[in-house]
Order: sequence, then structure tokens, then C-alpha cells
Amino acid sequence: MFTEIDVDERGSIHATMMGRVSETLRTNLSGTQFNQVTISFHLYPEEWDHKTQDRDSNPVFYPDIMQRSKERKISQISKRLMDIVGSIAALLVFSPVFAIIAVLVKLTSQGPVVFRQRRLGQFGKSFEFLKFRSMYTDNDHTIHRTFIKDVIKGSYAGDGAGSPVYKMIDDPRITPLGRFLRRSSLDELPQFINVLKGDMSLVGPRPPLAYEYQEYAVWHRRRVLEARPGLTGLWQVRGRSRVRFDEMVRLDLQYVRNWSLWLDIQILMQTPKAVLFGGDSF
Repeated sequence: MFTEIDVDERGSIHATMMGRVSETLRTNLSGTQFNQVTISFHLYPEEWDHKTQDRDSNPVFYPDIMQRSKERKISQISKRLMDIVGSIAALLVFSPVFAIIAVLVKLTSQGPVVFRQRRLGQFGKSFEFLKFRSMYTDNDHTIHRTFIKDVIKGSYAGDGAGSPVYKMIDDPRITPLGRFLRRSSLDELPQFINVLKGDMSLVGPRPPLAYEYQEYAVWHRRRVLEARPGLTGLWQVRGRSRVRFDEMVRLDLQYVRNWSLWLDIQILMQTPKAVLFGGDSF
């Protein structure tokens, strides 16, 4: 293990280290023994480029997570079955709402009905995240990148009026209908399709964008690594947008460590109240 390696020089460092190790092995081993040796090189923490959408985190760095997944295999199967049954039921029940929202989105602004965006699932595996479109098309997302960077770094103090809100309130990219859809969380309904496909779960941490993940501290990344992302979670029912980013991460990690099917059921039962009376969706 080598600490404090300059990330910008990792290519040349990797080549030098591999060359020296290979030379030493060749000197001290027979040809047969040398051919049986496999050498791997891992750099931690991993660097992420938001343009590289399909790169997964290296599970070698997280043996505790892999072991926990094996120990919870039967429970995870039960969770997946609950996701399948719950998402199918929701899609059937809300199908008339889907149709109404689709018509309203199409009539009130130009663009597709469904907004598709690459998000990061467990271990950083990207997937196509679905929402009803709540924004105008052809937006410059720089405003959101700047905002979310400030929130993650802790330099955003909230909206400044009463209880702080850590979400963009007056986002110029959002349509009038989109504001209603976001406040009511109806824009999230297509994510039941993500749950049915297995990209998401009914309960879990919210999936981030790749450029958000780039700004994470090392311990923040555990929220992406520890569990499959969800439609709702502990953060949504215990504070939502009025909780600072660090506290949101702590709630996500608390959920993972204390996870059980009963906890998922409790969170699902509390979610409608949080959506209807939380007053902090934007």
C-alpha cells in the first residue's frame, strides 16, 4: 500500500510499480511460478468523470458490503419480491393519473412527456432514471451543478426565510405545471418502472447524478455503495429538503445499518404523510 500518491501521475506510477514488481518476481521465481502470479493495481479513493457513465465502483475496496449482502441474501430476495409486487400494484392503481399527467405535460410545454436521465445505482452502476418532465427543454444545468456543489460542501446556508430549505426553490428551468408536480411528488411516479426493472427499490437512498458523486467526500460515497437506490427513504420521512446534506447521508447510512423488511414497510407507510404534509418538496 502506498499513501499520498499524486493522482495526476498515477499512470506513470502504475507503470513503474508494475515494472519493478514484475522484475523482482522474475528474478526470484521460476518461469512456471511467475506465470501463476496475478498482479492487480487499485487506486483509492476512485476518481470519477461525470462523462464516464458506465463505470462501477471497485468491490475490492468494500469487502464488508459484499459480506453483508451474502448474509442478507434471503432477506434481499424478499425485498425484491416486495418491490415487484408493490411497483406492479402502483402502476395499475396510478395508471389513470399517468394518463392525465401525460396529457397535461404535453399540452403545457414542448418536449417529451417523460424525462430520462442517467443516475448512479449501487456501486455506481448507471441506469436510465425516469420522471415526468417538469422542466423546459434544452436547459443549461450549470445552475444546478453550482448549487448542488455548494450544498454538498456545506457552503449553502438555506433559503434564508424561516426554516432553511436545501433545495432550489425558484429554479427558472421548471415549468408552472412542473412546480405542482414536484410539490406533490407526482413527477416521481414513472420511477415505479425503474423499481420493476430492478434499477431501484421502493425504499433506499435517492440516486445521485455522476457530477454530484464527484463532489462527495469519501464517507458520503457509502450512501451509493451500501444499497440499491429507492423511491423513498429515511431521509424523505424525517426531514427531506430541510435537512443538510451531511445529515441526509447519515440518515441513509442509518437506514442501511438497521435495514429490515419491517423498516421498509414503516417508511412506506410514513411516506404519504411526508409527501402531503411535509411542505418542503420543490
